Amino acid sequence: MIKFFRKIRQRLLTENKFSKYLLYAIGEIVLVVIGILIALQLNNLNEIEKVKDTEVNYLNALHDEFASNLKEVERVMKLNEKNLKIAHTLLSKMGTDNPDLNEKEFDSLLIA
Repeated sequence: MIKFFRKIRQRLLTENKFSKYLLYAIGEIVLVVIGILIALQLNNLNEIEKVKDTEVNYLNALHDEFASNLKEVERVMKLNEKNLKIAHTLLSKMGTDNPDLNEKEFDSLLIA
């Protein structure tokens, strides 16, 4: 293909057809520029795809982290509810004039 274009250039120059050679040269430059623009566009599309893949990976990681955090929050809430019940039991038994709470019950409430 390069030999073909080279022969055309040489023929135009030897025949002293400078205006036709100039048009040919401009056409060749335009073809090269179009080729470069196409290559750049393809490169941009590939980069956009990479960015989208990275974005999807980040979003999946965030989703997994949020699910894990939700489970942890639910676990802590259950623990806090249990501790609140124990505290209410202790307060109700200690708030009376005759506390019917012995040491063994007190320990079992704290350990539970």
